[in-house]
Amino acid sequence: MFITLEGGEGAGKSTLAQTLVTFLRTKNIPVILTREPGGTKEAEAIRSLVVSGDKDRFDSITEALLFNAARRHHLKHSILPALENGAWVICDRFVDSTFVYQGYVQGVDLDFLKNLHHDVCDNIFPDLTFLLDVPVDIGLYRATRRQNNSDETRFEQKGHEFHETVRSAFLALAQQHPTRYRVLDSTLSEADLANAAIAYLNSLLQQHS
Repeated sequence: MFITLEGGEGAGKSTLAQTLVTFLRTKNIPVILTREPGGTKEAEAIRSLVVSGDKDRFDSITEALLFNAARRHHLKHSILPALENGAWVICDRFVDSTFVYQGYVQGVDLDFLKNLHHDVCDNIFPDLTFLLDVPVDIGLYRATRRQNNSDETRFEQKGHEFHETVRSAFLALAQQHPTRYRVLDSTLSEADLANAAIAYLNSLLQQHS
């Protein structure tokens, strides 16, 4: 399976992703952990451009093109080879983040973004997406604490209203794709959040055993 984790800043995606990898390995399921933008050396170089620096350094279309360039390399050189070799893939963010941040929030035409994903990334979508939903104030507080020693603060700089729209857009996407999305309450403790996600994965494993 190809599983992605989505949500706003400070939602706890990275922590939960690592927990899911550990769980799958206890089940003897081969799995890789990756992230977007990033996942390959070349895509990580693009990440350093997009997530750091001044919040206005790129316009939204430039961002979308950079994210898609990174995503294509990530797919071709990491995600698809892993899936073809029988591994599961857990990915921190994927194309839904582009639809939300550059589309719903920053106004890039959604049909343009969908066509870009179709043409550049072969219209590949995950099998399952966990949306970690958290109130904006809590998420930004967590993100600020987490980023003390990092320069990856470009999106955190964009302001409260921007992030409220991000949250609403992700919830709207989850409603549009109920068979793919599983919404989790990220105000739960790390342990309770992990248990909720693992319980759902266990149910899927039992269905296919």
